[in-house]
Amino acid sequence: MAGFHIYAAGTGSNVEHPAIRRIGVSDILDALRRGFDDFWDKPSHYVFLCLIYPVAGIVLITWSSGGNALQLVYPLMTGFALLGPFAALGLYEISRRREQKLDTSWRHAFDVRKSPAMPAIAALGFMLVVLFVAWMLTAHALYAHLYGDAVPASLFGFIGDVLTTQRGWMLIILGNLIGFLFALVVLSTTVVAFPLLLDRDIGAYAAVETSARAVMTNPAPLLLWGLIVAVALAAGSLPLLVGLAVVLPVLGHSTWHLYRKLIEPTPAPAKAETRKRN
Repeated sequence: MAGFHIYAAGTGSNVEHPAIRRIGVSDILDALRRGFDDFWDKPSHYVFLCLIYPVAGIVLITWSSGGNALQLVYPLMTGFALLGPFAALGLYEISRRREQKLDTSWRHAFDVRKSPAMPAIAALGFMLVVLFVAWMLTAHALYAHLYGDAVPASLFGFIGDVLTTQRGWMLIILGNLIGFLFALVVLSTTVVAFPLLLDRDIGAYAAVETSARAVMTNPAPLLLWGLIVAVALAAGSLPLLVGLAVVLPVLGHSTWHLYRKLIEPTPAPAKAETRKRN
C-alpha cells in the first residue's frame, strides 16, 4: 500500500498523506521490545537526559505544595503525560539514528533543533502546552465546584478527605474521566505526529491528520498502547517521579518503532525528496 499526495489549495505545494498499516497487539509488544533495546544500548545517556523531566516535575510539585495549590499536585503529575510526545523528541532522533546505524551519542538528541520541520514541531508542541494548561484549569474548576475556594490544609489531610468522602470520590471519578478525554485527544492527534515530522517534513496539519487516521484504522491496538503508556507513567511517577528517568526513554524509543509499524515507507519516487541527515 503506497503513500499518496494531494494538492493543498492555496499553499502552492504538495501535502503528503502517508498510508496507514493495520497492526495488532503483537506489533505493540514488539515496538516496546525494540524501544527497550534502544534504551539498553546506552541507558546511562538516556537516564541523564530524561532526569530533566522528573526533576522539573519535582520542582513544580514542590512549588504547588508551598503555594497553597496542593489540590493541583495530582493534575500536575498526570498532566505531564500530555507533554510526553513533545518531550521525547530527542529519543525519536536517537532511535532514528540507531536504525540507520549512525552515531547515537547523547548529544545527537539535540539535533532535532536543526530539523526543517521545526516550525511544524513547535506548532504541535504549542498545541500540547495549550492542552496541558486547559487540563490544569479544568482540574482546578472541578475542585472549586466540589470544594469551593478553600485550599487543603495539608497534603495527607486532603488525600484522606478525597478517599473517604462523597465529594472526594466525585473528584476522583470525574477528574479521571475528564483526564481520559484529554489523553484521548493527545493520543489521537500525536501518536505518530512527532516521529513523522522528524522523518518527513509534511507539515503540522498532515501529521495530526495522519495520527487521527492511524487511530481510526487501529482503534483497539492504539487504545492498548495508550493504556500501557498511562500505566507505565503512573508507575514511574510513584517514587517522586524518578522512575520516569527509565520509563520515559523506553516509551520514547518505542514510539519511534510504533511509528515505523503504523506508517508505510516513503514511495521510491519520493525518496530523493526525503530529508537526509547525518
